[in-house]
Amino acid sequence: MNELLYGAAYYDEYMPYERLEKDVEMLNKAGMNVVRIAESTWSTMEPSDGVFDFHHIDRVLDAMYKGGIHVIVGTPTYAVPAWMVHKYPDILAETRRGAGVYGARQIMDITNKHYRFHAERAIRKMMEHIKDHPAIIGYQLDNETKHYDTCGPEVQARFVEYLKEKFHNDTEEMNKAFGFNYWSNAIHDWADVPDVRGTINGSFWGEYEKFRRMLVTEFLCWQRDLVNEYKKDDQFITHNFDFAWKGYSYGVQPDVNHFTAADAVTIAGCDIYHPSQDHLTGLEIAFSGALNYGLKKNNYLLLETEAQGFANWTPYDGQLRLLAFSHLGSGADMVEYWHYHSIHNACETYWKGVLSHDFSENHVYKEASTVGADFKRIGSHLLHLKKENRVAVMVNNESLTAMEFFLHAGGYVRYNDVVMETYRALYEMNIEADVISAETADLSGYKAIVVPAMYCASETTLKNLKEFAAEGGTLIGTFKTGFTNENVKVYSDTQPHILHDVFGIRYNQFSLAEGMKIRTVSVTPEAVAAAVERTADNAVRDFFECVETCTAETVLSYEHDNWGQYAAVTKNTYEKGSGWYIGCTLPFEIRKAVLKEALTGIIEACEVSEGFPVIVKKGVNTAGKTVVYVYNYSGKTQTATVPSGSWNELLSGTAYTGGDTITLEKWGFVILEEN
Repeated sequence: MNELLYGAAYYDEYMPYERLEKDVEMLNKAGMNVVRIAESTWSTMEPSDGVFDFHHIDRVLDAMYKGGIHVIVGTPTYAVPAWMVHKYPDILAETRRGAGVYGARQIMDITNKHYRFHAERAIRKMMEHIKDHPAIIGYQLDNETKHYDTCGPEVQARFVEYLKEKFHNDTEEMNKAFGFNYWSNAIHDWADVPDVRGTINGSFWGEYEKFRRMLVTEFLCWQRDLVNEYKKDDQFITHNFDFAWKGYSYGVQPDVNHFTAADAVTIAGCDIYHPSQDHLTGLEIAFSGALNYGLKKNNYLLLETEAQGFANWTPYDGQLRLLAFSHLGSGADMVEYWHYHSIHNACETYWKGVLSHDFSENHVYKEASTVGADFKRIGSHLLHLKKENRVAVMVNNESLTAMEFFLHAGGYVRYNDVVMETYRALYEMNIEADVISAETADLSGYKAIVVPAMYCASETTLKNLKEFAAEGGTLIGTFKTGFTNENVKVYSDTQPHILHDVFGIRYNQFSLAEGMKIRTVSVTPEAVAAAVERTADNAVRDFFECVETCTAETVLSYEHDNWGQYAAVTKNTYEKGSGWYIGCTLPFEIRKAVLKEALTGIIEACEVSEGFPVIVKKGVNTAGKTVVYVYNYSGKTQTATVPSGSWNELLSGTAYTGGDTITLEKWGFVILEEN
């Protein structure tokens, strides 16, 4: 790509009347140069078994090409036609809730042979028909693919074969790894492996979840191989990876291992949705962008984000511009809205697009047009922004699965809450951090790694982290890190396993906090003590470990007759590096102060802003120049300081030198390029 891509998903088949020519005109007027089509069109494209109609796809491809607009074509496989389910009822995934019922999208068993046959035929027929069309620049595989909680007999039979391979066809090896002797769960014949839906064993369930995530990777790679037979060398393959959902994008996706599934694509892509109006912080954009940039260590495509979305997301004036350029600051090379027009029926009627139901120009469309104009005007300075962060947050799906499984047994805290609150603390201090895989990440190049609640960790991962600290890195861990192995079996020696020497601590008990407060000690750093002092409600939330120091120094403790003997936060020198440990769910402002103290002297302080609501992102553009984005995520005017050097503000053309003060209007931003 040699230009920033800007556009929206477009659905000709949803339109209540003929307006394709008018829409192309409006897309051009808005400065939009790309649309995504076809991922939702299976029943339109194949109205009955073996009968294909590419009318809508052809119309859009021809019209967009005539209008100079690029097209990304999605394989239409995530929503199955009714005729197919009528013919093959077993296509519907059998889940923990029972048999599926037709109606919604993403209700099929992605391993089902009938589904695979028809999906392959549909992909091939479509690709044969469109492969030579000059409007197409790339393909999207499926749509927000997951395993859809498939638990049917055929999937579980495949799981047994997977277990046989993993445990070398030895049931006793599996019994030992999973602790199956408990409650007479031991298996002595592979034919006796029970239905996973009834399991009380977290190891067994965790392995099944890992297996189902592998099914997603295999499915996407299968589609990739089909598309590769037809696509041209200059066309990309992508997928719109999404995240856990909390009414908006939030944390690590439980049903997909993004780090392995990314093998299926040439350019990583994602969908990001987030709170807006007075609740807009930019956090979700930063986290999602950091993870997606890390999948290929390269720029990514934002394939879906909100224009209006829900009624409580309708953006304030200025927010749409702020958001579009926020994605670029995280490394995106494309911003695409879901969707161009609002739909007039069905369940997403009130998930509004760029245009409202009347198709007329509105505030969102007019503001989007200013984004398109600026992308064209200064896009060459912003394209392919390269990022080299020195801090990383390490995550893994296994910890998410296990901590969710054990909520009923006293887990008390959710994995994604720990991850997101940790990342939020870094984000609000303007410490840009990558999001990396516990299993596959290269740790070289980082100065500090933060490991939030990595409950499941292989000895290989833990030894890599120990070596990272020994060689001079700073390792920051939280409670529950290194508690079990990759099979969710609790390590039986000193906790945290392998890393207790790095952190200089040990513990073997934990409890509920029940409102006890954080207490400073004689060596508490001044900034951390100040955070404790100004935090009116500095009570520990939910859970804490009874951390005893060995070689570590206590940074914070507890205000409690009994629990006051234990450390809440510790720091330790380990060989050439250091280890910090947070043994409880700290109040947010105190957590932020601890992380800042741990990173002081390791990571350069941001000279532009002390932190939120003024957020700073930076990278290097294709001309080799540093680009600094300065954002104001608030409804009030803010100021920021120009970093050292000589700068040109790309939007206004204003020249700045280091130390100058910049005024940021509400929901405003500036883009500085070094001279």
